[in-house]
Amino acid sequence: SQCNLGEPWRVQMNADIRKAAAAHPELNVIFKDAQNDTLKQRSQIEEFINSGADLLIVSPKEAAPLTPPVAAAFKKGIPVIVLDRKVLGGDFTQFIGADNRKIGRSAGEWMVRRLLDLPAVKARGRARVVELKGLMTSTPGQDRNAGFREALQGKPVDVIFQADMKWLEPEARREMESALAVYKDIDLVYAHNDPGAHGAYLAAKAAGREKSLLFVGIDALAQEGQVYVRQGLLAASFEYPTGGAEAIASALKLLRGEIVPKEITLKSRVFTKANVAAGGEWLP
Repeated sequence: SQCNLGEPWRVQMNADIRKAAAAHPELNVIFKDAQNDTLKQRSQIEEFINSGADLLIVSPKEAAPLTPPVAAAFKKGIPVIVLDRKVLGGDFTQFIGADNRKIGRSAGEWMVRRLLDLPAVKARGRARVVELKGLMTSTPGQDRNAGFREALQGKPVDVIFQADMKWLEPEARREMESALAVYKDIDLVYAHNDPGAHGAYLAAKAAGREKSLLFVGIDALAQEGQVYVRQGLLAASFEYPTGGAEAIASALKLLRGEIVPKEITLKSRVFTKANVAAGGEWLP
C-alpha cells in the first residue's frame, strides 16, 4: 500500500520492491496507490486484509489515521512491514526507515557551516533561511523539521519563511514565489525533499535570483537529487533510502516463520558537488 506515486522517491520505492521480489518467483506482490488520499489508503489496506494477503507492506500517508487498519491486520496475524513513515503505537511487525531527525539535524549543521562562510551573511551578521516542509501530519516532515531546528539553536540563523508544501514540487514553487515576493534577502532554502528544493530553485530562477541562493534537499535519488547536485542546482542532497529491498528481505524471513527486529534504521549519505562523483559521504 503506497500512499502516492506523485513523488519520484515513492516511484523508486515501488521499483526497488518490484526488483527485489522478481528474484523470488514464489512472491506475488500486489501494488495499490492511495493517490495521497488517507481514506482510500485505509480502505485499500482493509481490502488486502479481507482478500487474505499473507503479508502487508505499508508506506502510510499519515501516522494517526493509518494506525487502526495497520493494527487490525497485525492483530489478525498478518505480518505488517511499515516503510518510511511510522504509525502510532507498536501494533505492526517491523518498521524500516532512516533516521529523519538525524538527517534533519545533519542537514542543519551542514547548512550552518556553509551559511556562516557566505560574504552576505558575514556582512549582515545573521543568515536568512526559508524552510519548505513536507507534510507535517507525517512523521518524516515532523522529524526533518525538529532535527533542523535543533541544529539552528544558538546559531545566527533566522527562518524567515516557512510553509508546508506537502512534498510536492508545484506546491514548493508556489510557496517560494510567495517568499521571494516578500523577502529581498534570502540566503538558503531548506526543503524536506528534492522535488521541493527543485521547485524553489525554479521559482528563484524565474525571478532571476537563483544565483544568490543555496538550495538543500533530502532524498538523493540517483536520477534526481544527485543529478541536481552535479548540475549545481542544489548545494547538497541528503539521502533517504527507500528501504524497498530491505522490505522484501524481511518479508521472505517472516513468510518462513523467522523473527525479524522490530525496527531497521537505514544509513544515509550527503551528496555535494565535491563528493557526488565518489558516491557521497556517509553521515556519522
